[in-house]
Amino acid sequence: MMRNRFLVVLIVAAVVSGVSLAVDRVTAQQAAVQSTAQAYRAPRTPDGKPNLNGIWQTMNTANWNIEAHPAGPSPVRDLGASGAVPAGLGIVEGGEIPYLPAARKKQQENYANRLKLDPEIKCYLPGVPRSTYQGMPFQIIQSTKHIMLIHEFAGAVRTIYMAEQTEAPADSWMGWSNGRWEGETLVVDTKGFNDLSWFDRAGNFHSDALHVVERFTPRSAETITYEATIEDPKVFSRPWKMSMPLYKHVERNAQILEFRCVEFVEDLLYGHLRKQPAK
Repeated sequence: MMRNRFLVVLIVAAVVSGVSLAVDRVTAQQAAVQSTAQAYRAPRTPDGKPNLNGIWQTMNTANWNIEAHPAGPSPVRDLGASGAVPAGLGIVEGGEIPYLPAARKKQQENYANRLKLDPEIKCYLPGVPRSTYQGMPFQIIQSTKHIMLIHEFAGAVRTIYMAEQTEAPADSWMGWSNGRWEGETLVVDTKGFNDLSWFDRAGNFHSDALHVVERFTPRSAETITYEATIEDPKVFSRPWKMSMPLYKHVERNAQILEFRCVEFVEDLLYGHLRKQPAK
């Protein structure tokens, strides 16, 4: 009996030791990856700041839904599989957006009526942070006093003021962005939004009290870690964060092309005003 108990104790000790070693190994690997990312030092611009110049793009399905979601049918039946919704793991840290109860109900109503309400369909400016992960590339052009983000969708442009910072003179689709450097990280503080843009095609939305703080941190020569902290007390019960990698276009002829979508929606928006031929 004593011998059997001794064997059990040895087996349990071995299992615990093995689990502990496995956990230590995973922890060490994670620490090594984090240390590598933190140790990366980006090339510098002439003023000594990290050089973020280039054309960047995400590789996810966040524009369909920033929360985790399964694949689904196209909202337009006749598009079949070509318009179907791809599955996505989501980019919201913690998994779920902390909506206030009434706001979650509104998001569900937005989703049910998305073909009429989604501002993307009407070629309105995408807002922040949706412009980052909308699916089309954007270009960062960096100088000492300003950083420009030029988006392919609708020709949307953001100016980040690194000097002579002020409050937003008026509410707008893209808000008013002031920036600063924290070591390797570009921190962008944006306020002054209207309440018209959405976060995605799933009806996730905000009010005019939206406050977004973005962090662009180079993690390698061709990737940036992008984080956005969202605060809006009219819609959410607490601040929350989304994060994802940005990938640099390395093609020799990489460039931002035109996607002037206004002409694609003129008939949708104004077709009913067209003068009808006399009978």
